[in-house]
Amino acid sequence: MAVSGQRRRPVVALYERIADAVHDGTYPPGSTLPSEPKLATELGVSRPALREALLLLQEDGVLTVRRGVGRTVNDRPPRRGFEHVQPLEELIGAGTPLRVRSLVRTVEEPTDFTTQHLLTPARAELRFWESVLAGEGAAAALSHEWAAADALLDRVHPEFARALRATEAEAGGSGRGPAVSMLSVLVGASRETALSAHSGITATLLGRRRGEQLGRPADTPAVLVTQVVRVGETPVLAAKHMLPTGAPALPVLQSH
Repeated sequence: MAVSGQRRRPVVALYERIADAVHDGTYPPGSTLPSEPKLATELGVSRPALREALLLLQEDGVLTVRRGVGRTVNDRPPRRGFEHVQPLEELIGAGTPLRVRSLVRTVEEPTDFTTQHLLTPARAELRFWESVLAGEGAAAALSHEWAAADALLDRVHPEFARALRATEAEAGGSGRGPAVSMLSVLVGASRETALSAHSGITATLLGRRRGEQLGRPADTPAVLVTQVVRVGETPVLAAKHMLPTGAPALPVLQSH
């Protein structure tokens, strides 16, 4: 059953008015919104109501508050309607993608995790990338990414297979490689290929090694995001993303 505009909560209706203005170009990406008093007058609403709607827009990644500047429209405001698979460094970057620092680029045998999520034969060889995602100051996340076996990728997503090989070739055998995530390579190679993804979120602790990589104590609470990306019914990438306390907010879209 559709919900009419008259039955929306006032803050939601105000949220939508401002979001519509962002998406129709009235407030284009990178622009600064008018001051609260001016914007409240333009919209004909009270400042408390406006402040609540602006807070929701900030939490949803449409706006960013910058000290000494005010509220600005993010360069890449969230898409409305159908959501696209998006690399973590862009998803949690609040309009400014995080930097990807390569730690490991190698080939390894399947683990229980990859056997389960990539449906991989026991003796297969899988590309494994380990990266730290960093913004201003401390590291924000640690990512482990695995691609499906080459033979499978060559069959179901040859563009991704070629892009992975080309990206690794740029590393020149260093084992580290260019400052990109595996998911960003997949997304870039999938302009003509539809992707679907499923993620799980659990609470955990960093532990000693991951704490050292992120510059945090071993007992730091963290969110672990597991992710599987598919082409049709075939999984082509599996990942674990570790976000410690204090990392940028992770937007979560729920649908049914």
